[in-house]
Amino acid sequence: MENTTEQSMTMPRINEPAPAFTAPTTHGVRTLEDYKGKWLVLFSHPADFTPVCTTEFIAFAKRNDDFQARNCELLGLSIDSHYSHVAWVRNIKEKFGIEVPFPIIADLKMDVAKAYGMIHPGAADTSAVRATFIIDPEGIMRAMVYYPMTNGRSIDEILRLLTALQTSDEHGVATPENWQPGDKVIVPPPAETAAAEARMNEGYECVDWYFCKKDL
Repeated sequence: MENTTEQSMTMPRINEPAPAFTAPTTHGVRTLEDYKGKWLVLFSHPADFTPVCTTEFIAFAKRNDDFQARNCELLGLSIDSHYSHVAWVRNIKEKFGIEVPFPIIADLKMDVAKAYGMIHPGAADTSAVRATFIIDPEGIMRAMVYYPMTNGRSIDEILRLLTALQTSDEHGVATPENWQPGDKVIVPPPAETAAAEARMNEGYECVDWYFCKKDL
């Protein structure tokens, strides 16, 4: 019971500051503060030289320019040494022809993994599950997605979610299921009776007072 309580206490929470870290990576020491002013996608994987993780790293590498175009950096992590990371990155380049341009945290002591709730004993005691965290330029945790050991993530979905978050911040709107850039966005529903009465005549595409969309 104590382990469960300890684990739940270290889980980060959305809209609160992301846990600070200082960690060795394949590009030198990195801290959370290094990414201030930029969005950050921090993602963990169970182990180097594993097939599912390799497909994910290839996909992240291929979309790296798309993340950077959105003022977002990528940062990987696993509970392996930086020597293992370097060897794996070199192997990906040699065998698959893909250069991994982003750093990978070497988290042998599991400090970052524990702070971010990446260790799930039900999945594996000494490996990080496939966790993905989107942190905004102020260091605030904005989204968290966890996947099991056996199934790879959709990097397109992570990029879509990042774009949706940035759109919501810029325009003060919400986005519907599977929203894509160019789709209509959701206007926040009014909180007062008078505003609800007026909403249907404000020029939005409305089904009812609480469900209205508009073009950006």
